[in-house]
Order: sequence, then C-alpha cells, then structure tokens
Amino acid sequence: MTATRDAGEIAVAFSRVLRGAGLTVPTSSTIAFAEALMHTGLDDRDTTYWAGRATLVRRPEDHELFDRAFAVFWEHAAAGAIESPDEEPIGITLAIDDDSLDGDDAEAAEASDDPVIELRFSTTEVLRQKDFADYTADELHEAQALMARLRLVGSPRRSLRLTSSSTRTSRPDLRRTVRSAMRSGGEPIRRHHLRPGTRNRRLVLLLDVSGSMEPYARALIRFVHAAVAGRQKVEAFALGTRLTRLTRELSSRDPDEALRRSARRVSDYGGGTRLGDGLRVFNDDWGQRGMARGAIVVVLSDGWDRGDPEVLGEQMQRLHRVAHKVIWVNPLKVTPGYAPLARGMAAALPHIDAFVEGHSLDAIERLASEIATA
Repeated sequence: MTATRDAGEIAVAFSRVLRGAGLTVPTSSTIAFAEALMHTGLDDRDTTYWAGRATLVRRPEDHELFDRAFAVFWEHAAAGAIESPDEEPIGITLAIDDDSLDGDDAEAAEASDDPVIELRFSTTEVLRQKDFADYTADELHEAQALMARLRLVGSPRRSLRLTSSSTRTSRPDLRRTVRSAMRSGGEPIRRHHLRPGTRNRRLVLLLDVSGSMEPYARALIRFVHAAVAGRQKVEAFALGTRLTRLTRELSSRDPDEALRRSARRVSDYGGGTRLGDGLRVFNDDWGQRGMARGAIVVVLSDGWDRGDPEVLGEQMQRLHRVAHKVIWVNPLKVTPGYAPLARGMAAALPHIDAFVEGHSLDAIERLASEIATA
C-alpha cells in the first residue's frame, strides 16, 4: 500500500468520523487533508493533528469535538494502521449512547472479531450539532424538548415604574417610611427609598416560511413556539408572500396543538417570499405603532427574496430605526464559502446589528446568548 493511498484512506475515514459527529466537512477539505498528509507523512501525531485541524475544521466552536475525535482515532487505530499498511483495513463505527439499545444489539457489537474503532457520542450531543435540514421526525420531536429548556431573556431596559431600593437614593419612599414609623410610635427611625425599575425588552420573531426555508422552518417554528410559550412579551410572525401574526396560535404550551393551529393559520407556507412587502405591513401595522420600539427583533430567513430588494432595504432601514437591536438568523451562513450575495440578504445586511447562524441547536443556543446581551 503506497503512502498516497494511506493518506487518502486516512483522510476519507477520519472525515467520515467527523461528519458522523456533526461537523460539516466538505469534500474539498478531505482532499486538502489528504494532500497535507502526503507532504507531512503519517508518523508524527502532532503533525497529523495540525494537518487535520487546519484543513477540516472551519469554526472555533468545533475544535473541542475535533480534538476528542482525533484523540480516539489516533490512539486506538490510526497509529497501527499507519505503521502496518499491509494489515486488514480497520473499520470505523460511530456509536451513539442510547438507553434504548437492547441486550442483543450490544452483544452483537461485542461479538464481532473484526478490528473496529468505536467512537461514542451521546444522542443529545450529536443532535445539538446536527443540521436541522437533516433531522428526522423523531429528532424534531426531541429537539422540541431541548428548545423548551432554553430561556430567552432579553436585556433589561429602564422602566418608568419605581421600585424599592436597598440603598439611599434621591427618591424617598413615603408610603413605606410612614408604615415603618407607625410601628415605632410615629418616629421615622428608618427611611426608605425608591429607584427606577427595569423590565425585559420585548422580543419580536419574524420567521421566513417560504419554500427555500422549508427544511429549516419546520425546526425553527419549534424554537419560536418555545420562545412564545416560555416567556412574556414575545411576538411571533410568519413571513412568506404575506405577513401572518402567530403569537396567539403559538401561545399554547402543548407543542403539537400550537403547531397545528399555526399550520391552519399560515396559508402561504412553503410558497414564495416577498420579505420587503411583509416587513412593510409589519412596520405600518405593528412595528412603528409600538411593538418594535425598543424591542429586540429577530429575523429568521435565508435572505432569498422574489420581491424588490430596494423595498426590503427601505423597510429594514425603517425597522432598524425604531428597534433596539435587529438580529438576522441565516441557516445558510454555516455553509463553507457562504457569502451574503442573495439580493434580499445583501439589501438587508446594512441595516442589521448581528448576523448569526441558525442551522442547529448549538447555533440556537448562541442566538439565545446574543438576545440576552443585546
């Protein structure tokens, strides 16, 4: 077996392991890894590690998963395969920790005499990094439970309402001071004070339900439901060829019932997209009347729009003027080599404060952090 073939086999096998673990590894990265191994050789662990990390990993948040996969791969199989190229090829399996695995399956796995590298990941860990577009129906149901645990807490804003203060301020609390004096024979021994209160900013979610977003919308609608059902002051809308308010339909804590009511309400699900026209209706009827003023507005869309990009740019500018912060969530942003070249995305980009990913549960968690610090 030649060194070239070894490098190619190692690159392909390890890329499959990373994909199974949830990393996005395009074919071009696998080829680059194989070419790197042909130059560096396969004898040194550190050299092989850095060759893989430089060519196969594109996001800092994937470094930890890569390190774990590489450690298992190298320690249990890679070194032996490299040193003994004439031995039988070693199989690589990605095992998922699953309590539902019955005894027969476990015994069958242990009974195999073939050399096998087994990497174990929990189902939750795999699901968190898996692209929403690849979810099965069962995984969508499980993701619903994980999303329900998210706590969307917007940044606090100062309220006109005053609240009790534990420290001395310039605003006396006469009611509490008099009540305290009544308990001490009329002597105002202890004085109480007030301070401005705070309240969480309103969160407005605008979900693109057009045909191009369909693989992601079926998961993101569950995220929107979790936000509406789990927190006050959340408004939800569907954006397609028209704008549809879904706050009432998604307010049910029963996810199945909420999704059924939403499906009945949205008549243009999976159709075309006219983001500019939808945002104009939102600005005219809801946004500039108060809903978006000082709010955190989150647009979940891939930016593919059949409408006039000038209209979209103009409406995004209007929205940006009244909102506290505008966050655009694009599931396609994680794609290697992605650039916001779609007409709608390019028109909206100058009028947003944060441009984030939205393709997986991990990305949604990062979105929750972005909202909390907005």
